[in-house]
Amino acid sequence: MMTEEKNAPHINGMAMLLLNILLIIGAVAGFVAAIGVQSVLIGVVTGLYFMVVGPIFFGGLKILKPNDALVLTLFGTYYGTLRGAGFFFVNPFTRGNKISLKTMTLDNDKQKINDQMGNPIIIGIVVIWRVVNTAKAVFCVDNYKEFLSIQCDSALRNTVRLYPYDIHDGGGDESSLRGSSLEVAQKIQKEIQEKVEPAGLEIVEARITHLAYAPEIAASMLQRQQASAIIDARQMIVDGAVGMVEMALAKLSEKKIVNLDEERKAAMVSNLLVVLCGNKDAQPIVNSGSLY
Repeated sequence: MMTEEKNAPHINGMAMLLLNILLIIGAVAGFVAAIGVQSVLIGVVTGLYFMVVGPIFFGGLKILKPNDALVLTLFGTYYGTLRGAGFFFVNPFTRGNKISLKTMTLDNDKQKINDQMGNPIIIGIVVIWRVVNTAKAVFCVDNYKEFLSIQCDSALRNTVRLYPYDIHDGGGDESSLRGSSLEVAQKIQKEIQEKVEPAGLEIVEARITHLAYAPEIAASMLQRQQASAIIDARQMIVDGAVGMVEMALAKLSEKKIVNLDEERKAAMVSNLLVVLCGNKDAQPIVNSGSLY
């Protein structure tokens, strides 16, 4: 099949270069000698070589740098691929399309996408990729770089819609974009890989580089986060205060410092909770009279 990469037939370019130069020099000498002896046949053969054939052979010399590939076609048919650094000679009538095999980075623009809860968020990713099948990259898509960019946008949208931005109110083990960024990135990478397989590309890695609420709801979400933080802090304060009150009553009863009836215990508990849970420092009141 045309999409199956194959090695292009080739020989050593330096050897062919030297051989062709020697043949051209010999053809020129033969042409001059043919004029001297008035041999039309030798003159035509040698003249054709140094004026036509020799220059055509020079067109078959190809130089490749490391991590470069050259996809060759012969009269519209896939001829093969040259890979790796070197000096090659191939069929001079082939035409080449050079492709880089280096690992490259794609950083698309940030996108506004609705998460699972319908909240608009701004998210950006960077994708590390490379070409692994040069035949597919050239013949199966029109522009493999543009194709990759479009598939990255599509995969990002499909994945983000499956997760909420964050987990609120004790979401348990549920995943979120903010709390499970590694899982989300791996899912994005897998989906992109499936989409770009026909183009002969390999997705090495995908990373989330930017994640935030869209500006129109950022202020509201910040207030919600602040409210949740305040509630959590208050709950911790109350739990600690109740424990301290229990400990105080237990110590007073254990050491028999003072005997309190239920009404006095209730008043003491109320006062301690007000002091421990209040936002302001308590103002002490000295009672010099009787407890009752």
